[in-house]
Amino acid sequence: MKKKTIVGLKELRENIEAYISRVEKGDSFIVVKKSKPVFKISPPEDDAELWEPVVDFTKIKKGGVSIADLLSRL
Repeated sequence: MKKKTIVGLKELRENIEAYISRVEKGDSFIVVKKSKPVFKISPPEDDAELWEPVVDFTKIKKGGVSIADLLSRL
């Protein structure tokens, strides 16, 4: 089991890339502001039901569709 750590909000902001890397490895963090917990950061559950594709633009055009082309047709 990965460890759960307490981290200050300022520390998180200043070192966000390092914390992202650690979360990707399975670590979780309780983020505190003025010594009070405000939120938790943890890896997403390995549950495919949470994410579902709405549109796969690679099926329309190999490599996808540019946002400019998409917006111009709306």
